[in-house]
Amino acid sequence: MFDYHMHSHFSADCSVSMEDMIVGSINKGMKEICFTEHIDYDYPDETIVFDFDLNEYDKTIKQLQKKYEGQILLKKGIEIGVQPHLLARYDELINEQDFDFIICSMHTTELKGLHYGDLFIGKTIEEAHKAYYDELLYCVKNFKQFNVLGHVDLVKRYSKVQPAYNFHDEFKAIFNEIIPAGKGIELNTSGVRYGLPSGLPSNDVLKLYKACGGEIITLGSDAHRVTEIAFQFRESLELLQSIGFKHIATFDKQQPTFHTINSLIG
Repeated sequence: MFDYHMHSHFSADCSVSMEDMIVGSINKGMKEICFTEHIDYDYPDETIVFDFDLNEYDKTIKQLQKKYEGQILLKKGIEIGVQPHLLARYDELINEQDFDFIICSMHTTELKGLHYGDLFIGKTIEEAHKAYYDELLYCVKNFKQFNVLGHVDLVKRYSKVQPAYNFHDEFKAIFNEIIPAGKGIELNTSGVRYGLPSGLPSNDVLKLYKACGGEIITLGSDAHRVTEIAFQFRESLELLQSIGFKHIATFDKQQPTFHTINSLIG
């Protein structure tokens, strides 16, 4: 098993040490994990700063890679929170750093945080969702330095009700940008933890991604606690297999390696 979305104390919304997450992953049978710590520039909440010391992050990863060599593979990743006005800044960041894996996520739309529901004020549910997908499309058209899109339908998590429209045309436009560019998506299992009927993206979006020719997919728990590591992974692998996916991906220096789902399910 490989958990490719995980946080530690380097992320502002997580208080668990990196070593505790590693030991927890070993105890759960993980063979490889990737820390994907948050950087969300201009996050619209002055009480939380999604940034951290990248040099200390690199130093800590290398120390723990050495300490746990032979027990688990540790990869250095990042989860960036894109907004249209930040794309050049993220290009600069990534050009200056060395990451194995980069998740491109969007936690803020129209300068409004999803977490607090600000995006939905003064909009219908459909208008709010469309604003999210339109802004995400703009970002993937104008920013290419990532490996997968994170929880591509995250806006669903913050909707008090779900829209009647499925936004498949908007998803197709996004997938038609990223698939030819060699980018993928993740299946983020946290959706179920937060009360949704499926992970993120939902099953219909996973099927649409496959129908559009998408093959690169990673599996991540979005764990912020040890108990969340590898949440619902077996069920998720079985789901991906039922849709027609043959492999999940891991990354080294941003180059994918593919692992057959059959071999992981056993």
